[in-house]
Amino acid sequence: MRSQQADIVDGPPGGARGGGAQVVRELDAVLRRIDDERVAAVARRIVAARNVVCAGAGREGLMMRALVMRLFHAGVDAHVVGDMTCPAVGPGDLAVLSLGPGRLRTIETLATIAKDAGADTVCLTAEPDRVPIGLFDEVLVVEAQTMASDAGSTSVLPMGSAFEIAELVLTDLITNQVRAALGEDVDAMRARHTNLE
Repeated sequence: MRSQQADIVDGPPGGARGGGAQVVRELDAVLRRIDDERVAAVARRIVAARNVVCAGAGREGLMMRALVMRLFHAGVDAHVVGDMTCPAVGPGDLAVLSLGPGRLRTIETLATIAKDAGADTVCLTAEPDRVPIGLFDEVLVVEAQTMASDAGSTSVLPMGSAFEIAELVLTDLITNQVRAALGEDVDAMRARHTNLE
């Protein structure tokens, strides 16, 4: 039992310092490859939208929940698809959907429903060549490993973690652009934060 504990501490991919430094390098490389013009275009779409609804599958769905929370703090009418308070969408609304591996039936179905209702659609993906053509008005590429592309990977992070963490950082950066465009400062954001904690 004692030797197994030593193996865990000493074995790859390292601890918080070694592994953490590698994760930061990997995420930095991912974020540097993202097209800033596309980021600004997504932020403009969010600012212009009447309602913003967001969804993703698995951990990508958690990142979309985090985006909704920050957009709400920035004064945007934002909702998570599937929550009981999510409104119907139509013209003037925006669906921001996470589609890391490029194809997921549930997310494609949500995009189709939103488009059919007249809403605009945005996709965040690591696999733009796999995204169905014409389904999204804007495709924001996050070139990071997903579960669909992790075979033989040398990344410190397993499965789709690199994409998910990069997506979390990216959506906070998008929110910064949104709040700047809306004239919302950090104090206004903080005032919208729940006090039921």
